[in-house]
Amino acid sequence: MTEQTKVLNVPIHLGLILDGNRRWARERGLSVIEGHREGYQMLRRICNACLKHGVRYVSAYVFSTENWNRDRDEVRQLMRLLKWVVKHEVKELNSEGIRLRVIGSKLKIGHALAKAIHEAEELTKDNSRGTLLLCLDYGGQQEIVDAVKRIAEVGYAPEDITPDLISKFLYAPDVPPVDLVIRTSGEQRISNFLLWESAYSEFLFDKANWPDFDEVHLEAALQEYSQRQRRFGK
Repeated sequence: MTEQTKVLNVPIHLGLILDGNRRWARERGLSVIEGHREGYQMLRRICNACLKHGVRYVSAYVFSTENWNRDRDEVRQLMRLLKWVVKHEVKELNSEGIRLRVIGSKLKIGHALAKAIHEAEELTKDNSRGTLLLCLDYGGQQEIVDAVKRIAEVGYAPEDITPDLISKFLYAPDVPPVDLVIRTSGEQRISNFLLWESAYSEFLFDKANWPDFDEVHLEAALQEYSQRQRRFGK
């Protein structure tokens, strides 16, 4: 880490849209799942780099509610990869003091993966070095719908519903809003990612496919973020 990087005004919460795993694999004649595996390894490296720079929360978009429409074999292998991560890789995360959380509807992921997620979250719940949030079976619109449903179930009157109240019923209400969202592979859209939490986020779009987004790219992104003036509508 350079001296210049140490004094950056870094984001507390960084959101990552991990785009380009499949493109990266195809360009190299590899299978799609190999691209996703390499993408996860890069996520591990970037997460650790983020914590060194002072970022406290990293949210990674690993599987959206819309991704269920992908090829069945790709989805099946992705679920196996995610299950392997929360069953085995979590041990290393735990040893590094990183808390793992998984947010999303979780309606379609199956009992075995849901159980593995619960055990991983329990194992790491007291870790305080930083938090990695995996957005799995996640959609920003669905999160807001689920929050409103729970509010209705509790019995709040319409006049009592405020932004603060809705925030309390989100998937991870204790996590602060997203300060910076980075999307890789050159695409410039949000794709239903943390819609509520990123209402006042800064956005940065990088042309590199996710497996090529290394610490050099991260430092450049953090440098740019530190130079932006956030106004929050003022």
